[in-house]
Amino acid sequence: YQRRVRGPPVMLKVLLLCFLFLGTLSIPVNVMLPLDTISLNGTLNNPTYFSQVFKQLKSGGVDGVMTDVWWGVVERTGPKQYNWKAYLDLVQLVANAGLKMQVVMSFHQCGTNVGDACYIPLPPWVVSVGNSNSDIWYKDQTYSPDQEYLSLSVDRLGLFNGRTAIDMYSDFMSSFASTFGSYLGSVINQIQVGLGPAGEMRYPSYQLQGNKWKYCGIGEFQCYDKYLLSSLKTAANQAGNSDWGAPPSDAGGYNSQPSDTRFFSSGYSTSYGKFFLSWYSNNLIAHGDAILAKARSIFGGVSIAAKVAGIHWWYNSYSHAAESTAGYFNTDANNAYLQIAQMFAKHNVQFDFTCLEMTDSSDCGSHPQELVSQTQQAAKQVGIGFFGENALDVCSPTCYSGGFDQIYRAATQNGPIGGFTYLRLTSNLVSGNNWNMFTQFVSRMKSAK
Repeated sequence: YQRRVRGPPVMLKVLLLCFLFLGTLSIPVNVMLPLDTISLNGTLNNPTYFSQVFKQLKSGGVDGVMTDVWWGVVERTGPKQYNWKAYLDLVQLVANAGLKMQVVMSFHQCGTNVGDACYIPLPPWVVSVGNSNSDIWYKDQTYSPDQEYLSLSVDRLGLFNGRTAIDMYSDFMSSFASTFGSYLGSVINQIQVGLGPAGEMRYPSYQLQGNKWKYCGIGEFQCYDKYLLSSLKTAANQAGNSDWGAPPSDAGGYNSQPSDTRFFSSGYSTSYGKFFLSWYSNNLIAHGDAILAKARSIFGGVSIAAKVAGIHWWYNSYSHAAESTAGYFNTDANNAYLQIAQMFAKHNVQFDFTCLEMTDSSDCGSHPQELVSQTQQAAKQVGIGFFGENALDVCSPTCYSGGFDQIYRAATQNGPIGGFTYLRLTSNLVSGNNWNMFTQFVSRMKSAK
């Protein structure tokens, strides 16, 4: 009698095969293009350079590029007068190089955020409405308007030749989908929908123009346009507390620290504080909800993402003051990023987040590593993809290997993320040892575990 040697059970074989296939999961790496790739007058800057550099990116293992599609460029000359020519030229160059393309529906102004190297305002005919009605803009406690992005309060107000803000965003996206239909889902593999300043779903709480804010101030609440003030009064009356119908008067200024203010020392945790922060953050989530619903209906099954700001300073404090002024109510056992992720999940929208290259610091309560982990867990909990970016250039002027190491750790700590987009394409990045270091990073991301 010869004993029969049996192999591993069928289920074990399946698990072994899964391990072989899933033990290594590629994280796609994309590169953001310069902000001024398309000029204000609607022309593609230096197409010969881009044709060459796209080939270099492809040879280095890069999957694709990301570009802003500026509202202030495309619809500059008048309502529904869309000029897509430069973007059609760009997407063809991308296709010719065998790359993919992420596009950002950029409904914000360029030129007033960290790293902005160009000035592209909103369409002049939109700005002209603001010249006669400054309450279409977000306003701080001094009632100073910020022209980076329309206030969410005008989302459903027909102030723009009879159109609402949501109408304008929806019409823009519809025209894009119609014009670029043959590229959608193939060359153009993701649409990121801008939902606020810098394309991020937030209030413009930390403003650089006019030297209003510097790191690491807590910023200011941006709800002093007449429409949001009226909304707050209505909400307070409905809550049965009419005296809650105004923003906090003791929340400091742009460059205050939490301990400087009564509101962020203790007021945030009172009944009024919780009411106000909930109202403020819920308005932001409703804003994103309405626009992403339109985007999903327009783009169908194409991948859609939305970006959340990486406000890491004062994260390691009880009040999370800097997050709060930006619209992220992330204190008092309230999980701001889970609430945002739940809204994204309604529309099958991917969660895009920044500051993956940063490490925790004892200064200013800065804990980006914990913040990144919280956002990843939120996306994972609701079953949507997580995409990442670096907040600051890792190769300026020379690449910092520690930055790439931290990106890799952040991108793999909760299982490989859906993709990473590097900020940003520069001559430094594609030259000499910087290029060698970057391609090594790309290769590492493609063999992530």
